[in-house]
Amino acid sequence: MAADLVVIPPVAVWPPAIAMAKPIAWDALLQFFKAEIRNPRTRRAYLKAAEDFFMIAAAMPAGDRLETLTSLHVAAWVDGMEARGLAVTTVKQHLAGVRMLLQALAREQVIPVNPAAVVRGPRHSVTKGKTPVLTGAEMLQLLNAIDSDTLIGLRDRALIGAMAYSFGRVGAITALKVRDVFRQQRRTWMRLSEKGGKQVDIPCNHAFENSLLEWIERADLAETPDAPLFQTFARTGNRADGRRLSGRAMTQAMTWEMVQRRVRAAGIETAVCNHTFRATGITAYLMNGGTIEGAAKIAVHASTRTTQLYDRRSDNVTLDEIEKIRFS
Repeated sequence: MAADLVVIPPVAVWPPAIAMAKPIAWDALLQFFKAEIRNPRTRRAYLKAAEDFFMIAAAMPAGDRLETLTSLHVAAWVDGMEARGLAVTTVKQHLAGVRMLLQALAREQVIPVNPAAVVRGPRHSVTKGKTPVLTGAEMLQLLNAIDSDTLIGLRDRALIGAMAYSFGRVGAITALKVRDVFRQQRRTWMRLSEKGGKQVDIPCNHAFENSLLEWIERADLAETPDAPLFQTFARTGNRADGRRLSGRAMTQAMTWEMVQRRVRAAGIETAVCNHTFRATGITAYLMNGGTIEGAAKIAVHASTRTTQLYDRRSDNVTLDEIEKIRFS
């Protein structure tokens, strides 16, 4: 399934609570998923949660009709997710999705009240993120290991650099168009479209700027402002390295696969993911005197509490302290 395509299953294949409901219920469900939930990934997650809930509820007494659903059905479903070993964050996300859906159905007067309103999810407290982070030396090792004599190498180095030096989410980086790179105040800038429709203009760090501009120049992208900035390659072409741009943007999945190849080739053992570069960039910024408030502004975080999850400076303290354990 394409990253931007979410298919709502037809009414006939839903569990009884939806399949046997009045047409107004189906209309309300479609309105919720198609109009109220705009982010494709969130929509997909909430859709999965709704299907799971209605299927589980259908196997319980009075759980096969919308009007007879109660908080006990929702609570039993939450308990079942925990029993299946789903992560606490997944359980909380699924509950949030079903709660919002049932609230939408109550608002449209399909059901009298929202049965999920009083159901509490499992407790979850996070003070530090789990995203793997690279040290500064590892980050340079990775970038320097990428062959810049080929177009693919230039693209990969610029793409990884864009994630690390801008704190941008991979979705914002792969969505960049050529026109989103521009000159201003004698510097090169990138215009990122982040979550929630937020746009942020980020000046390019001097250590990254040349990589980006070299990629644009060597790939002949300057004359196609509406083209994706980071594109895939066709199998054949008339370039010196036998490849040509396809005109299609790199996807998040393709970026992940590329990152895995580059990390292995660089001899780095850390289990890197796309989000690693956001966390690595923020940590490096803070270690070099940056502030949490400044990092939050660059990363477009609504709260500095979110930014603090990416602050991994304490890892160095932990490693230093652990080395004091000596048996001699």
